[in-house]
Amino acid sequence: MNERKIAILVGDGMADYSIDKLGGKTPLQYAHTPHMDYLAKNGICGLACTVPPGMPPGSDVANLSLFGYDPATCYTGRAPLEALNMGIDLGPGDVAFRCNIVTIEHNSMQDFSAGHIDSAFSKIVIDEIARAIQIDGIEFYAGVSYRNIMVVRNFSGELPVTTPPHDIQGKEIQEFMPKGAHSDLLNDIMQRAAVAIVNSKKIADAKSTFRGNPTGIWLWGGGYRPKMEPLSKLYGLHGHTIAAVDLIHGIGKAAGLTPIHVEGATGYIDTNYTGKAQACIDAMRNANFVFLHVEAPDESGHEGNLQHKLKAIEDFDAKVVGPVVNMLNRYNNFTVLVMPDHPTPLSLRTHVSDPVPFVIYSPDRNVSHNCKGFNEVDAGNTGIVVKRAHELLGMIVHNTYPW
Repeated sequence: MNERKIAILVGDGMADYSIDKLGGKTPLQYAHTPHMDYLAKNGICGLACTVPPGMPPGSDVANLSLFGYDPATCYTGRAPLEALNMGIDLGPGDVAFRCNIVTIEHNSMQDFSAGHIDSAFSKIVIDEIARAIQIDGIEFYAGVSYRNIMVVRNFSGELPVTTPPHDIQGKEIQEFMPKGAHSDLLNDIMQRAAVAIVNSKKIADAKSTFRGNPTGIWLWGGGYRPKMEPLSKLYGLHGHTIAAVDLIHGIGKAAGLTPIHVEGATGYIDTNYTGKAQACIDAMRNANFVFLHVEAPDESGHEGNLQHKLKAIEDFDAKVVGPVVNMLNRYNNFTVLVMPDHPTPLSLRTHVSDPVPFVIYSPDRNVSHNCKGFNEVDAGNTGIVVKRAHELLGMIVHNTYPW
């Protein structure tokens, strides 16, 4: 019997609300997406709740659901997942925090990404901060673009309450500073980092060479190392993650998957869509599972940039979904799941926990739910709602659906 091939294709933050400029349509309704529309018309299409009640609608929580894990039982924080991919060893008492490089001006969060700072520039900034802030047990690690990690060794007690910087763009930062246990430590480090950036000649010189406008760091998303059963044990899946961001590869490593790093994958609208699709095509020769993630629609949502979001959605459809599904057609036994992890509405510029559209397509299943296209409205009209999105992967593996 041929082994079933499974691909999950994620357009991060694609889901949205209706927009007047688009004639009352959502970006998914308005964008030209013939490949996703075909899947929706010929597959199982509906809405899925990726964020359990009471949990924050972050990409960490939502993507855990897409990987088949219940966030309510295994989520410990975003940063430790990213640290895992970066090869940072976390002991039982160590805590990792996300360390965004940001632009703060006049005590206001102007840009959570410091102008989508170049990774090479980000490393210069992180290295200068590490040199200036030498505290026993505090370690800084450069990641991709603005996404970096700070580790506190031998942490004890409760974690401080923190706020994602992309939730407070354009707002005064004072009321969103870390609070509670150990918050004094985080606030002190953030203040000292801002001083280090201002006083660094290396950073000043780098501004003329690289993209980015760093003025400080923002610490958030702290947590301990998660404990997760590998997908090979849960479902017999072996394969890869393809993404530009450490979060996805980190979840993948915790799930027993191997990351594939694609040259030119930036996590922005200039990412290498074609390279990601080709990596998926190549990986499927020796794997039965690939999780492919595209960050660009989410970044466009955080920017509040309608044209960027439409382009990101259309590029995802044309350069990823189309080629990957075309490749999968060479196999007699495959299933593809296409969906966003959460909505990132342009009007809010941050994540929300509303249900998102999903489509499950297998050529051997003759399904008709009268779905007209892949978008929030048509998916909702099918009447199919998955209240616990982490159950989708099990349905796909066992090829058993309640509809």
